[in-house]
Amino acid sequence: MIRSRWLRALLFAVPGLLLAGFGATHPALLDAASSSSWAALHIVLLPVFPLLAVAQWLLLTSAPPWLRWPGRLAAFGFAAFYGGLDAVAGIAAGTVVHAQNGVTPVVGAVFAIGDLLGYIGSACFLAANALIAAAAVARARWRAVPGAVVLLVASVSFLDSHIFWPRGVFTMIGVALGMSWLSMAGDQGPQRSPALSQVRP
Repeated sequence: MIRSRWLRALLFAVPGLLLAGFGATHPALLDAASSSSWAALHIVLLPVFPLLAVAQWLLLTSAPPWLRWPGRLAAFGFAAFYGGLDAVAGIAAGTVVHAQNGVTPVVGAVFAIGDLLGYIGSACFLAANALIAAAAVARARWRAVPGAVVLLVASVSFLDSHIFWPRGVFTMIGVALGMSWLSMAGDQGPQRSPALSQVRP
């Protein structure tokens, strides 16, 4: 039982830790020299960012419906819009800079739409995590508070940090810790009915 709880917590931490690792190797600046690695990295990240939405979806499983379904809708919004940022400001921008052998006004236009998509996606991420935190605290009380605080602080930071070193990397570590903590706090094991809890041997 204990082993399964820790394994579950580790699985919820994996998406954030993966993104923190990729963020530590993310080029700080897009130019002709970094354009190929910039585009290649964001191709790799395409299936990784949605893993955060999968974790959110699962963390909402035990939430009441009025929190669960708005939260899952927000998680879907994150996956859709942040995936757009990855494709536009990551793959497309890197490809354009490589083809033009430098940064041009076209790249600025690409980044502008990418930034908009990214902000919408990260706002959805924050909204979903706020609902996850509310559901966890309502269910597990004080045991969920530390994880909820860490996850919400990291989610606010994610609004403008992406996964760039250093803040973005620590943001993703915070997301990993918060999700992992809440997955354990919400695992209270089998519930006893009120009637049975009053029966004494």
